[in-house]
Amino acid sequence: MKVAFLGLGAIGYPMARRIAQAEFELAVWNRSPEKSAELARTVSARVAATPADAARGAAVIVTCLPTSEEVESVTFGGDGLASTMASGAILVDCTSGDPRASRSIAARLAKQGVDFLDAPVSGGVVGAEAGKLTVMCGGDAAVLERARPVLQAFGAKIILCGPTGAGHAIKALSNALLAIHLWSTGEVLVAAAKAGVAPSIALDVINGSAGRSNSSENLIPQRVLTRKFPSTFRLALLDKDVRIAEAVAHEAGTPARFIELAHLIFQRAHAELGSEVDHTAALQVLEREAGVVIGRG
Repeated sequence: MKVAFLGLGAIGYPMARRIAQAEFELAVWNRSPEKSAELARTVSARVAATPADAARGAAVIVTCLPTSEEVESVTFGGDGLASTMASGAILVDCTSGDPRASRSIAARLAKQGVDFLDAPVSGGVVGAEAGKLTVMCGGDAAVLERARPVLQAFGAKIILCGPTGAGHAIKALSNALLAIHLWSTGEVLVAAAKAGVAPSIALDVINGSAGRSNSSENLIPQRVLTRKFPSTFRLALLDKDVRIAEAVAHEAGTPARFIELAHLIFQRAHAELGSEVDHTAALQVLEREAGVVIGRG
């Protein structure tokens, strides 16, 4: 089976490598062609000159880009995917995107007989490298079954969440929880420090009781206490995801007070710290406000 992969970022690069290692006939494209060339030196992959070139003859085309706007651009812009995708092909969008954009893209592609799955992933770089990502799919069950062999190259848990847009909706809502957990745990730690409890001791207590979360068990000990802040998931992308989650809740007419507050907080942190820092660096804003550094102690 011929597969195309577009978007070789921190997550996309190991995902594409896993597809190549699964012995699919792979074509890759990236805005920075150096990444495509680097991948092609380590696995069997053809470097495509344009998105249209990548999609030519491919049964499954995977996009893993920062935003839905970029997916629309590489799909329908000049030399875009849509110009060469054949009837019966599937566009699998692993971008953490906007459900409304997903529905629009799917409707446009359906006119030329191309199927669409929104399929954002979770599990980080480590999960992508190990082929252990969770893949949240929105779309038709029969289309998912046709795309499943490709998804299994990088995904250990593949879930059909609902109709088109459902995968992107739950990914954004899940990442809104990530933002809420990260910031609220930070608030607890700086308050505990002011009360005389060292952050490492506070985390030991939290992780042995009901307040624990991935932020308290993994992200803060590995990235904040160590002051490493490795940029594997950028603050700009978490800001975008929380904004999408807020829009999903508003469109549904459901209460979203915590999500709305998280959007304001992470939008501000993004503005202060820039687009390239890791999402956990947002706690540096909280540290400055509190006059406390969450470090080992």
